[in-house]
Amino acid sequence: MKKQRENEILSLLVERRRIEVTELSALLGVSQVTIRKDLDALEKMHLIRRIHGFAELSSEDDVNSRLAWHYEEKTRIAAKAAKLISDGDTVFIENGSCCALAALTIAKTKKNVTVVTNSAFIADYIRSETNVQIVLLGGIYQKESQCLVGPMIRDCVMNYNVKYCFAGTDGWSERTGFTNKDQLRAQAVRDMSASADNVVILTESEKFNEAGTVPLHLSSSHVIVLTDADIPDNVREKLVRAEIEVMTV
Repeated sequence: MKKQRENEILSLLVERRRIEVTELSALLGVSQVTIRKDLDALEKMHLIRRIHGFAELSSEDDVNSRLAWHYEEKTRIAAKAAKLISDGDTVFIENGSCCALAALTIAKTKKNVTVVTNSAFIADYIRSETNVQIVLLGGIYQKESQCLVGPMIRDCVMNYNVKYCFAGTDGWSERTGFTNKDQLRAQAVRDMSASADNVVILTESEKFNEAGTVPLHLSSSHVIVLTDADIPDNVREKLVRAEIEVMTV
């Protein structure tokens, strides 16, 4: 019941961005004390924030806010992504909500793993986990998305050769492939993927209904898509024809 309430709270906040504790209590049919406990738990998970009797999400570009969107699907995707990583591995993890959950799952379930990331959010998100070493790539700091971008990313990742690079996406189309809405973040993905044997795109299936403005241009990499089972059959077929491996949860 608690997990179900938390998911319902997240769904309401995704729809409305901000909602009063008293209204949540009435909508979900539980006491305000119970709602506050649920909100405390969600806040500790960096999914929401509490302000003066309200719960709210941050700006849409903030990773905290994006974590709440399709949270159940993202946690399943993260769990399967973590299974690709072995104890002692080094993995690139790019900025994004699915990627943040994957990083946390890896940090909790693997030993002596090194996470190399351009995400200050992810570095902070997993900093209390003792089985992981964190390498934060240098660059220009984007305040809203809490990630680092720019030519220093390329200079840093040239010192690595890793098996997997986990990356997010803002959308996909048959013409453009995977996309991002931000040019600098898209370039960071390209730079990180150039030093990885495999690029694993972590995304919920809804992203296949839209496309960002900046193609990621991952054609030179072995690309794996890890998504939920609601991916449309016609999209799956197009991805397979493009020699992209599709994994679902």
